[in-house]
Amino acid sequence: MPVIELKNVTKIFDEKKSNIHALSDITLSVEEGEIFGVIGLSGAGKSTLVRCMNLLEKPTSGEVLVDGKNLIALSNKDLRLMRREIGMIFQHFNLLMQRNVRDNVCFPMEIAGMKRREAREKAMEYLEIVGLREKADAYPVQLSGGQKQRVAIARTLASNPRIILCDEATSALDPQTTGTILSLLKRINKDYGITVVVITHEMRVVEEICDRVAVLDQGTLAEIGPVKEVFHNPRSNAAKNLLLERRINQMGANAADGI
Repeated sequence: MPVIELKNVTKIFDEKKSNIHALSDITLSVEEGEIFGVIGLSGAGKSTLVRCMNLLEKPTSGEVLVDGKNLIALSNKDLRLMRREIGMIFQHFNLLMQRNVRDNVCFPMEIAGMKRREAREKAMEYLEIVGLREKADAYPVQLSGGQKQRVAIARTLASNPRIILCDEATSALDPQTTGTILSLLKRINKDYGITVVVITHEMRVVEEICDRVAVLDQGTLAEIGPVKEVFHNPRSNAAKNLLLERRINQMGANAADGI
């Protein structure tokens, strides 16, 4: 059974001079326990799509179902409860700079009403999972980019989510650190059965951890299927353009290495 279903989702942003069709009639599903990728060039509608999945952006039309429940039809109270099951990881970490690492991880548990002592104990467990227990008393300014993202992942786990949405979670990181974060997400998916949705413009990210991928092109769904099938035998021009862009980038990198 799909854990997330988008049915004919359209999102139009009303601007002063014109309307922007960020998404047009998107229909797709994410199966429980899989790692699902959404890829496309800049402006394809990726971030809008993922924000529609937890209703941070309300679609202009269509349905967003999580566990068969239409989020758009829920009351504000029920929507808040449903969102607790949907964690989100952002490109720029969104940590609270005035709080140390442990207190950043404690934050969602405090919001949920957990007692401070219990929250602090739980926070150490989540920091152990992401390999940062020894950094509990450090502040975000003292951390590397990869460490900040691991803290963000630990904070997301503290909400005990069934789904994690990753909006360009590795875009601000170098290739080696990206690999570390992807391995962590893959382990969390395997060990805890958490469904992961990865939004990215990097084919490497999708190829490394995703089971299936949706290719977006100017707000439309160009192609969807198993990763190997889409990238080894692309049917859409959007997927072919992504492959071409990667080849060009690889040629540029090889030329630079040869200088």
